[in-house]
Parts: sequence; C-alpha cells; structure tokens
Amino acid sequence: MTMLVCPAPAKLNLFLHVVGRREDGYHLLQTVFRFLDFSDQLRFTLQENGAVKLHTPTPGVPEESDLCIRAAKLLRQESGTSLGVEIFLEKRIPMGGGLGGGSSDAATTLLALNRLWGLGWKRSWLMELGLRLGADVPVFIFGENAFAEGIGEKLTPIMLPSAWYLVLTPPVQVPTAQVFASNELTRNTIPIKIPPFSVAQGHNDLEPVVCRAYPEVARHLQWLKRLDSATMAAMTGSGACVFAEFANEAEAQRALTQLPGGMKGFVAQGLNRHPMYDFAEQ
Repeated sequence: MTMLVCPAPAKLNLFLHVVGRREDGYHLLQTVFRFLDFSDQLRFTLQENGAVKLHTPTPGVPEESDLCIRAAKLLRQESGTSLGVEIFLEKRIPMGGGLGGGSSDAATTLLALNRLWGLGWKRSWLMELGLRLGADVPVFIFGENAFAEGIGEKLTPIMLPSAWYLVLTPPVQVPTAQVFASNELTRNTIPIKIPPFSVAQGHNDLEPVVCRAYPEVARHLQWLKRLDSATMAAMTGSGACVFAEFANEAEAQRALTQLPGGMKGFVAQGLNRHPMYDFAEQ
C-alpha cells in the first residue's frame, strides 16, 4: 500500500455550553459533536526517504503551521518511523466556520498515516497525540458522535437520530480565541447530565457574542430560525457557520432552494460514525 485517499468530514456542535474556566484560561465546555457527510479530501503517498511534504498549501497558512504537516511530523517523531509522506489536500470545508475542518484534516492525517506507515497504534494513543494539536482533533479520531466535556477531550459516544442539515456559510471568518476572550461571554451555564438529556435542551453560549460582533452571522441565523420545517437552528462552534436540522433530505433541499440572494450553503446528512473509524484499533 503506497497511497491512500481519505475523507476529513465536517462536524456540527448541536449545542455548546460554557460551564466554567480553568486556572490556565482554558474554558470548560459541554457539547455534542455530530459528523456530517461533507468532507475535505486528502491523498497520502508513501515516501521512503522520510520527507513530509504538503503539495497543496492553504493560502495564508505557512506550511510549518499547517495542521496536516504538524500531525504528520508529530506522528513520525513519536513513532520513530523512517518513512515520510506527500500530502494533497482538496479543501471543501470553509475555514473559520466552526465546522472543524483543520482539526478533521489533522485527525485524518494521523489515522491515514497510522495505516500507511504500518504503525498499528491504538485509538487512545492517537487521540492523546491529537489533543496536542488542538482540542477538537480527538473527537475525529474517536470516530463516533459524542457528548464532550472538559475542554472537549472527555468523550462519551452518543446515538443521534437520523437527520439532514442545511448549513449556511456567512462570508466572514470568526477567530475562535477572540470569541472566548470576550467580556460578553457567559461562563456559568449549569452543567447537564448524560443521560438523560436531549439536544433540544441545549444552546450555544457563543452565539450571542458572535451575532453582536458579526451582523452577517445574525442575519443568516435569523433566516434559518424562521423556517417552520426545521426542528432546530443554531450556530456551530464559534461560527461563522449556522445550521438548521431537518427530519429528511427533501425538507433540507427545499429550504436550500429558498435561500435569499447573497446567502450560500449546502445540504448534508448527519453520520453515525466517522468514515475512517476502522483505521485505528480500540
């Protein structure tokens, strides 16, 4: 096996509660992650000479800062392998949208290289490595929709009903650190217990902060909230993307055709598992 072509799916936060703050400044969260059938695509070609190269750099992102490169070099360093890789990334997930694209790319890189380099690392080891790259990386390696706590690294698998989503992509990028640093952010939502709870109990504590700072996000979200056929509408992560949930594809597609001029989005199905779930051992 000298080449792998792998997806890096987007995620939604069906809710996001900020329940406290650690002494080191990290926020304590509760959220539900759901994977989507909407992905970046990566191609990995084995290199015997140990070189790690990304052939499709993201504009504005230095190669040494790219999460795919960082993931590959970290795994190579920690495993001690002499092998390398060439990476080609086809980017579809919008940057700065709260859909987890960079984290998902990093997780897919770790999962793919675990197989391409013949490492056979366990899922828990890869998750620990992923956490060093970012708080959202472990859930993509975990591979199941999850209720998350802590800074997002304490994961409990959760069964979610079948659903389709209309995701809107406002023409802005929201810097996550800036949102979490806002004086307007409430950090005292009362923790919920699992089980029992329903996603409908949740909300996104970051949503009011982002909507005040970015009127385009507020406008897109208000449009979604007026849809009678949607079972819920919310912002994902720290934005800018917002989404509405539907019981079936037809209703989601119908809402997409009604989008006002100037608004863009896509329809995707909620997944039960990450498509690369089998790339790591338990």
